[in-house]
Amino acid sequence: MADSNLDKLSARGQSVWIDYLSRDLVQDGELKRMMDEDAVVGVTSNPSIFQKAISSGNAYDEQLKELLQDEDDPKEIFLNLSARDVAMALDVLAPVHEENAQDGYVSWEVDPTLAYDREGTFAEAMRLFDWNDRPNLYVKIPATKPGLGAIEDCVAHGKNINITLIFSLQRYKEVVEAYLRGLERLVASGGKPSEVHSVASFFVSRVDTEADKRLEKIGTPEALALRGKLAIANAKLAYEHYKREFSGPRWEFLESKGATPQRCLWASTSTKNPEYRDVLYVEELIGPHTVNTMPEETIRAFQDHGEVRGDTVDQGLDEAHAVFEQIAAAGVDYDDVVETLELEGVQKFADAFAELMDGVKAKRGELAAA
Repeated sequence: MADSNLDKLSARGQSVWIDYLSRDLVQDGELKRMMDEDAVVGVTSNPSIFQKAISSGNAYDEQLKELLQDEDDPKEIFLNLSARDVAMALDVLAPVHEENAQDGYVSWEVDPTLAYDREGTFAEAMRLFDWNDRPNLYVKIPATKPGLGAIEDCVAHGKNINITLIFSLQRYKEVVEAYLRGLERLVASGGKPSEVHSVASFFVSRVDTEADKRLEKIGTPEALALRGKLAIANAKLAYEHYKREFSGPRWEFLESKGATPQRCLWASTSTKNPEYRDVLYVEELIGPHTVNTMPEETIRAFQDHGEVRGDTVDQGLDEAHAVFEQIAAAGVDYDDVVETLELEGVQKFADAFAELMDGVKAKRGELAAA
C-alpha cells in the first residue's frame, strides 16, 4: 500500500490519525491493519466516541462484571474501561512512537465537565498520566480560558498535551502561548523539554457549518458565494501563525534545549455538507508538521479518490485573509461564530459524557439482572 493516497499524504509530512477508539478496533486487529495499509500513526478519542463504543455490543461486559464487584461509581467504571482501551492502543502504536517521537500517540480526554475549572482539569490530567504512564500518551484538554492555565501547568510538569476544541485564531494564539510558557517553566526547573510533545487541535468543518447557516440566513448573492470558505481560511491562518511563532529568538532558545514545535492538528475533517467534496478538509490542508485526524468514512473516501496536489495549507494566504474581510462585509460576526462553537463544543462533550454515565449505569443494571 506504499502508493496509497494516504501514504502520499504522509510523504508530504502530514501525520494520519483516526478520531475513534474502541476495544473491538484494537482486539480485532483493525487498528494494526490501518497502520499497515492506511498510514495511520495515531488515535484520538472523546466522550462521544467512548459512549458509542461502550453502549453497543458486549465487548466490555466481562470487564464490567469484574469492576462491579468493587465499584459502583459510573465515572470510575468508565475510566477503568477506557483506560484498558487506551493501554491496548498504546501498545499497538508503541513501535511507531519509538521510531518517531512525533507520532504513535493515543489521546485520552479529561472529564469535559471540568472544562471551566483550571485546578480540576490539571488534577484530572495528572491522574490520567499516572494511570497510563507511557511516553506515547496524550491527555486532551479543551481550549477554554481556564483550560489554558491547566495546559501550561501540565507542560511545565513535562506532560504531553493535546489541546482540543480550538475554533478561533485568537484562542489558538493563546494556546501556543500557554505551550511556550509551559516549556519555559519546564526549562527553568531543570526539566527535559525534549520529552514533551503537543498538538493543537483546530476544529475545521464545524466552522463552515455555523458560518454557512448565518450566510444562508443573510441570503444575498455575496453571502451565499462565501459558503464553505471560512473553515479552510481559518485553518490556513492558524498554520501561518504556527510558522511565525515557532521561529525567532524565543523559540530558538527553547529549541536549543530540545523542545519540539506544537503541531497543528486538523480535527472535525469529515464534510458535513453533502454539496461539498467529501475530502475537502483533507485536500485543502496538506502540509508538513501537521496532523489530520479522520473518521473512518473520510479515511475510506481519501484512499478511494483523495488527491495530493502538494502542500496546500500554506497556499492562497492572501485569499484566506480576504475571506475574513468578505465574511465581515457580508454581515457575519466571526468572533460570535467561534465563541458559539466553543460553547457548543464543550456542551456537546459534556452531554456525551452524561450520556456515557447513563450508559454505564444501564449496562450495570443489565449485568446485575442477568
